[in-house]
Amino acid sequence: MRLSASLLALLPITIAAAQQQQQKPLQSWLDKAKSYIPSAASAPLASAAAKAAANNVVTLTKDNWRSVLTPSTTDPFEGPESWMVFFSGGNKTCYGRCTRVEQAWNESAALLATDPSAPKLAYVNCDKSPVLCTTWAAAAPTIWHIQLPVVAPDQSKPATTIRILGLNTTTTTTRDIVKIHTEKTYEKRPVYEGALHPFDGWVAKSGLSVPLGYVLFVFANVPSWAFMIVISMGSRYVMSRRMGGPQQDVNRAHRSAPLGGAPPANEPVAK
Repeated sequence: MRLSASLLALLPITIAAAQQQQQKPLQSWLDKAKSYIPSAASAPLASAAAKAAANNVVTLTKDNWRSVLTPSTTDPFEGPESWMVFFSGGNKTCYGRCTRVEQAWNESAALLATDPSAPKLAYVNCDKSPVLCTTWAAAAPTIWHIQLPVVAPDQSKPATTIRILGLNTTTTTTRDIVKIHTEKTYEKRPVYEGALHPFDGWVAKSGLSVPLGYVLFVFANVPSWAFMIVISMGSRYVMSRRMGGPQQDVNRAHRSAPLGGAPPANEPVAK
């Protein structure tokens, strides 16, 4: 009887531990897998993770992102469809500091591919697709967690939920990225509702996303000294017009006066 009572007392603790373990199966597997990987195998592991990520991650560009980020189902009961879009870059947009974060992303993409409930994954290189990044006003490195609504035939389109998670270039790990899905850490971030929202912002609804993206791209890449030269030339032109205005009127009057002091043509000649 005493043994049975002890087992009954331990039963709730056992059930709670089992539930916690079920909530984090991928996290537990990740920790165990990394404990068996020697440090000397880090380079081959990074290479393998990059290859696995390439097979499981869709590369977005300014030409294909609208067709890619579309729900794969028409059943509203199966939505919304979740995506994790990773924005990265090279020397131009990330100043060469995204290498470590990209390795963590590749490893997490390989792990999330084994989870049927994981969100779909996409990747944007802001060095190669600068217009897309400026159109979205996306910085590198960040992960955009997007929930695409599935529209019912007799209903209007619900809002597309976007949450933006910034990534630290030195401390972000594979575990941090995996936890975005396993522990839903994206819910800690506010829902993005800005004017540059790529789906529901007024700029997108007005059809101005792409033109504005090109304008912002030009302004971001034109050197500051070029703007200073244009401003200096414009200010000099305006000042010259203002300073030389009265003198120009006097010169114009002298040029229009008849030679020899003759009366103007519209005055009668005295006899």
